[in-house]
Amino acid sequence: MEISFSNAFRKEYRKLPDKLRNRVDERVILFANNPFDVSLKNHELKGKYEGYRSINITGDLRVHYYVLEKNTALFVKLGTHSELYS
Repeated sequence: MEISFSNAFRKEYRKLPDKLRNRVDERVILFANNPFDVSLKNHELKGKYEGYRSINITGDLRVHYYVLEKNTALFVKLGTHSELYS
């Protein structure tokens, strides 16, 4: 799967410490190869985030994305659970 990144995602990514950036990089590669790998805990969002999906980077760090086309995803937001859902 091809992945594009929003400006908001890029901004939050740059703020992360190196260790977390490396973790994001690992998960992006995993997602590109298999978006529904069990370890990503890929799931649909509901309510005001309907149409988006979420994957786990760490226990609390998540990515919100949506599918642009059959084989292209746009990573929109990156943040902790409380940052994304407040």
